[in-house]
Amino acid sequence: MPAAEREPLVIFTPSGRRGRVAVGTTVLDAARSLGVDIDSVCGGRGICGRCQVQPAFGSFAKHGIESVPGHLTPAGAVEDEYRRLHGLTPDRRLGCTAHVTGDVVIDVPPESQVHRQVVRKGIDVRAFEIDPVVRLHYVEVERPDLARPGGDLARLFDALEREWDLAGLEAGLAVIRALQPALAAGDHRVTVAVHDGHQVTGVWPGLHDRAFGVAIDVGSTTIAGHLANLADGAVLASSGVMNPQIRFGEDLMSRVSYAMLHPEGAGEMTRAVRAALAKLVAGLAVTAAVDSRDILELTVVGNPVMHHLLLGIDPVPLGSAPFALATDRAVRTTAAEIGIRAHPGARLYVLPCIAGHVGADTAGVILAQAPHRANAMTLIVDVGTNAEIVLGNRDRLLAASSPTGPAFEGAQISAGQRAAPGAIERVRIDRDTLEPRVRVIGSGRWSDDPGFAASVGPDGTGTGVTGICGSGIVEVIAELYLAGVITAEGVIDGGAAARTPRVVPDGRTWAYVLYDGPPRITITQNDVRAIQLAKAALYAGARLLMDQAGIDHVDEIRLAGAFGSQIDVTHAMVLGLIPDADLARVGPAGNAAGVGALIALLSAAARREIEDVARRVEKIETAVEPRFQEHFVDAMALPHRTAEYPNLSRAVRLPARTEPVRATRSERRNRRVARAAEEVSP
Repeated sequence: MPAAEREPLVIFTPSGRRGRVAVGTTVLDAARSLGVDIDSVCGGRGICGRCQVQPAFGSFAKHGIESVPGHLTPAGAVEDEYRRLHGLTPDRRLGCTAHVTGDVVIDVPPESQVHRQVVRKGIDVRAFEIDPVVRLHYVEVERPDLARPGGDLARLFDALEREWDLAGLEAGLAVIRALQPALAAGDHRVTVAVHDGHQVTGVWPGLHDRAFGVAIDVGSTTIAGHLANLADGAVLASSGVMNPQIRFGEDLMSRVSYAMLHPEGAGEMTRAVRAALAKLVAGLAVTAAVDSRDILELTVVGNPVMHHLLLGIDPVPLGSAPFALATDRAVRTTAAEIGIRAHPGARLYVLPCIAGHVGADTAGVILAQAPHRANAMTLIVDVGTNAEIVLGNRDRLLAASSPTGPAFEGAQISAGQRAAPGAIERVRIDRDTLEPRVRVIGSGRWSDDPGFAASVGPDGTGTGVTGICGSGIVEVIAELYLAGVITAEGVIDGGAAARTPRVVPDGRTWAYVLYDGPPRITITQNDVRAIQLAKAALYAGARLLMDQAGIDHVDEIRLAGAFGSQIDVTHAMVLGLIPDADLARVGPAGNAAGVGALIALLSAAARREIEDVARRVEKIETAVEPRFQEHFVDAMALPHRTAEYPNLSRAVRLPARTEPVRATRSERRNRRVARAAEEVSP
């Protein structure tokens, strides 16, 4: 009988891979020989439990085989001991101790796959496959012998090549120092961390199977981080802190100016942000009950100014044309280099920047939202102090940065504040009475609910109503426009005072009393103007990309960032923050930059992908595009001076459009607006 017919047939699901193996081959070795994705740290010694499989028994007519329990050897002492110490469900076996004796069907569960697909709940992460950059390998190292002289590092490398097929390895001085104590403590059995298939970055005595990483989004206002298990992608803790650089300037150009005017300014800001990152990572480790020395990998995204300051690079060249980056490539360094307490060999990966004002945070957004994989023409806006805008699909990607300023985050607004308990986040205004209803962060009740006062007061563990945050500002101005209190030109109409006592004089202009306190919260003419300037800059940037792409509409719009994800999309469109589109295809993208950092943390393939895509993105520099100013002036109107909004009009009854305001009728005003546009341009 031919050997192929004598050898058992092994079929793996869900991959569908199949092949014949010699009798007595372990399931783990059979999987490896057939290219089946199955995990292991201990190298088949029955210690780590990563190679758990689930045999499927019965008659499989499709495959023409009978898979029965007797076609695997019974559990032995090693498997029984693992079951006793760690638990193993009756239907599962350890792939490294179960030997094949006959035809068998083996299912590899997701948690036993190295390149498992991750579909995250809680954090808005698209499906992707884990492809660990750092892998742990358990080996038994030969003991030194007078007859075979040589160093322990060479013997370690020999063991890794023999047991794991890893060749051409390197190790730094920290690993060399730690190696002999680890060998002694582990009786020459050690676990090593291998980074990117060639660099040994850590060594532990015995079996060590804990490896964690942290993904960080360094925003100009807030810094957010996620701590994840590198083996299965589980996010164990998430947190955020304020960026302490705010004291040097609210917006990016203010911080660049600080670096220009103060000889030690850049160094001060670098130390401040690094201290914040170190504190954030330490806090995440405590929350997740993880030893910080088990953090082996970190990824970071941030806009170009944050990118340079974190890495200790002078940001001043980013303050003026041609806005030159020190590097637009991905940066690989160590966590220790920027002062983060983690494993001594922990590596830090910073995603690539795209251009002078489109940074690694935009690369993270692209990686998270994957417009380069889609057919739909998608507009992605990461709304913040400096808005990054991406437009395109699988055929072409364009990107721009638009200087919106801090108004959307509560700055420059009379009662503005950051999104925190007590801040008004939702507003509705009755079209007839002009009476408002508000909802604040920390309470799920509207202000006309009888239980509202109690829910926001001390008895409800609230702080009271303290101000209004960005999403509330967008909604109140859009609502006032829909109610006829604000004109299309953005003027609070004093004539509305005849309809409601909430429209009150405010110097030479008028204001609207949104909340009659305490405290008294009003929307002033200056507040409206600040939001007009911010939204016009954002719209102009998006419109400029549409011009470059040769399109007059987009298929989908995604609003990213901490602020963008909280915006009501209908109110954003009423305001003219974004172009017209089918409202059903407009929605939040969450903290897409941070999600991109998380994907890059867990997947080497994703890193290669974004490095390739980032090089192909076409960058449009708004500061040197003449049409930006034209779009900016037109976008000052609500929702826009000339652009039609047919999709929005079908969903919302918009005020009747007046004749477009021509320059000949308001020449002085347009000159002021143009000057304002120049002031906010980078």
